[in-house]
Amino acid sequence: MLVAGVDSSTQSTKVVLCRAEDGTVVGQASAPHPPGTECDPEDWWRALTKAGRDLLDRADAIGVAAQQHGMIVLDEDGQVIRPALLWNDLRSAPQAVELIGELGGPAEWARRTGSVPSASFTVTKLRWLAEHEPEAAARTAHVLLPHDWLTWRLAGAPPGGQATDHGDASGTGYFGPASGDWLPDLATAALGHSPALPRLAAPAEVVGHHKGTGAPLSAGTGDNMGAALGLGLLPGEVVVSIGTSGTAYAVTAKPAADETGAVAGFADATGRFLPLVATVNAARVLSVTAGLLGIDVASFDQLALTAPPGAEGLTLLPYLDGERTPNRPEAAGVLRGLTSANMSPANLARAAVEAVLCSLADAIDHVTALGVSAERVLLIGGAAQSPAVRAIAPAVFGVPVVVPEPGEYVALGAARQAAWVLTQPDAAEPPPWPRAVTETYSAEPGTALRRRYARLRDDTAGWRETMD
Repeated sequence: MLVAGVDSSTQSTKVVLCRAEDGTVVGQASAPHPPGTECDPEDWWRALTKAGRDLLDRADAIGVAAQQHGMIVLDEDGQVIRPALLWNDLRSAPQAVELIGELGGPAEWARRTGSVPSASFTVTKLRWLAEHEPEAAARTAHVLLPHDWLTWRLAGAPPGGQATDHGDASGTGYFGPASGDWLPDLATAALGHSPALPRLAAPAEVVGHHKGTGAPLSAGTGDNMGAALGLGLLPGEVVVSIGTSGTAYAVTAKPAADETGAVAGFADATGRFLPLVATVNAARVLSVTAGLLGIDVASFDQLALTAPPGAEGLTLLPYLDGERTPNRPEAAGVLRGLTSANMSPANLARAAVEAVLCSLADAIDHVTALGVSAERVLLIGGAAQSPAVRAIAPAVFGVPVVVPEPGEYVALGAARQAAWVLTQPDAAEPPPWPRAVTETYSAEPGTALRRRYARLRDDTAGWRETMD
């Protein structure tokens, strides 16, 4: 039997076809998405159709994982009203502040939803829609997330057939991970009226069938939850993903409720929980620095490794596109410590790598502050293949860093969920697929570097860093 897993990310759609019994990949394909922080969902559907050609039709079950938070609003007839606002669209930062203040403050939001909403969360985007596009808001009858919408389309978009899982729902800002229920009053407060929300499905539940083949469709999930499932994440492990966004997360048995707002208290895709910290700035910091230096990625890695640890005192704050953690949507990057002696391409390359890793080390600290054990870090995402990132990460993180072999772990997690509904839907756990082959990296902790980065981060906390 074969199962298909879909990863509809910010940049592209990836589809993998796997053997249901052990996850061996027998086919895969991808198709790009248009750039930007808005997207017509039809572009995702076209990409899925292209990437899934000759793969989805062979699958005995299908699962879809996708980028979290994206706001898709539909009218009464199920038609998309406007382009989806993506997780990295930070225009709703003022609305996040409004909602937090109106509805009980950070502690109340954390108690009810597990998170204090930032501009990434769907609930803030609904308030932005109500304030800036009131006609579109008034027409909104249904609100879906990207994976919900794609799963529904695979089923032929039947009326009333929308469903989601607890993992992706927990990124909306109107779901309670601890209770496992929607909190419709929060969606209503944001939008101005009560939209229909998708049915909440259990982890191993069939939510529909592929319109063409009749293959069962699993509930699907968000991308981070999918990656955790694809990796087979264990206690004592923290995943750090360095891709379009940066994330640090772990699977736990208890829900999180961090009233500081640093940790999002998500649910996972198995009935457990996934405390997660996300950053807006990640791999792109490295690519734009390479572009500034006029070199390719391979040369950038080599250059960064020629500079000494600490880049001879050069420190970069990598908030090039605003930031989510810490919550500084208007932030910009800051370079400190330039001298005639250290202003070299090698030091700038090294400082960029160290900056991204220090930002994610802060994210790990936020997760472990909730009692999560971090005995080792699993490093994934596109930048995990960077020799400079691999070499420098253990010193910055202060624990061994394990790099799994390259793989589409979000899509693999979606495929594993599909295998769950296909082969053992009554089981409490997904099928035990073998874990990926890994490489381990170790180094002495670079505490001085972390202290210097923290001083720069804290010294700029009150700045208005963007230009008018």
